[in-house]
Amino acid sequence: MRLFRHAHSFDALAQHYGEQYKWMVLCIIGLGTIAGVLCTSSFNVAVPALTRTFHLGQDHVQWAMTAFLAAMTIAMLPAAWLLERFGLRRVFMAALWLLIAASIAGFYSHTFVHVVIARLVQGLAAGVLQPLGIMALMRLFPPNIQGRASGILIVGIAFTPAIAPSISGWMLDQFGWQAIFLLGVPFAFLALIAARIWLPAPRKREVQPFDWAGLGWLSAASIGLIEFVSSLHHSGVAAFWTWGYAILLVVSMTCYIRHAHRLPHAIIQLHLFSRPTFSRGTFVAFAYGFGLFASTYLIPVFLQTAMSFSATDAGLLLLPSGIALVLTIPFAGRMADQLSPRRITLAGLTIFGASFLVFVFAADTVQYWEIVAATVVGRIGLGMILPALNLATLHEMEPQHLGQSSVVVSYARQLGGVVGVTMMAVFLEWRQEMCGASAAGIFQAYAQGFLLLSVVFVLAIIVATGMKDARR
Repeated sequence: MRLFRHAHSFDALAQHYGEQYKWMVLCIIGLGTIAGVLCTSSFNVAVPALTRTFHLGQDHVQWAMTAFLAAMTIAMLPAAWLLERFGLRRVFMAALWLLIAASIAGFYSHTFVHVVIARLVQGLAAGVLQPLGIMALMRLFPPNIQGRASGILIVGIAFTPAIAPSISGWMLDQFGWQAIFLLGVPFAFLALIAARIWLPAPRKREVQPFDWAGLGWLSAASIGLIEFVSSLHHSGVAAFWTWGYAILLVVSMTCYIRHAHRLPHAIIQLHLFSRPTFSRGTFVAFAYGFGLFASTYLIPVFLQTAMSFSATDAGLLLLPSGIALVLTIPFAGRMADQLSPRRITLAGLTIFGASFLVFVFAADTVQYWEIVAATVVGRIGLGMILPALNLATLHEMEPQHLGQSSVVVSYARQLGGVVGVTMMAVFLEWRQEMCGASAAGIFQAYAQGFLLLSVVFVLAIIVATGMKDARR
């Protein structure tokens, strides 16, 4: 294809640009990842608008988010193999083109089914993009500056969900929810141009056949888990569908474990989990993803539904927390190079989890400045976790296992996000039915939702204490 011609080798580009070339590659990948992250975080403010437009409840509208996150999670699994088979340049550019096409299709959606399909395709593209940054970082940079490089990679990506509610809220009020689909398109086009000029041509190498059976079993298990959580609400504990999804989850995971034991090049190799720090870090990544995505979903909906903020005002209220996040990440990245990434992760988890307590104990009386302060504190904790968690989890892995182990951590984080958003929507719907439709009942339901988030972070802290530090 003409799109992929005229690329130079990595060695030629590194020789031409010198030491700065690896930083250029990292920034290009980060720019493309920003486009994917914008698609993830910008759509949360559209939940009330979609509810009104299509006359659906939150437990149905949340599929616009969970379809994206589920597709994103599953698409991460083949990312390491795609990178080995086709090279960074081709995989990166193809994913960006797919993201752009899905965004334009979503803009012209007229039914909720079309919205979900467009979001699903966006998620597939974003899922391939998501692990590329950490893969490049762990391969290109020596350990003594990986924290700094991680801070640079993540600062733009983390700033994106912080400012996305403000921008997308304004776009929703001015142009309607359809315009939110286009928010990531300019970043995707810029990343495409930069990738065409500066990303290297793929190297020829022998790769193992792709593990289609493993992808199928893990995809079935992921869907079974997501649908099981959702079915608990709309069908009940004793329903046939609820138990059917539970059986699908158990059978799929059992079949994958048997399959992975027999196949040396399984899509996720089970021997990776023999490292206690890696297995614990993977659980922490799942819990962290649960809390991060569930809170990103919960806070804007709380501000609009319970506190009657407009989409624009809700986004502007969250802007100071975005600024705090951007200021924290570079500092936390340098700290991760000098101090214990595990301890930084623990401190960040504690701060982030504690920030929800103001909503737990004072949801109905919380003041504007208290919401600003709580979200700022929470984003400071988040900024500490982001550069340190990957380093704390992956420091034991050999170079040949970095690609797959990076995918596992990203997959766990995104799977936690899918489960978190689904469970939070279902939990809120259930608690609002139990607490009543009065203002007091609505505030009580949201307070219990924030309490659930705090409990998840307590579990993550307990598991993270057993991780080992890297030897310096």
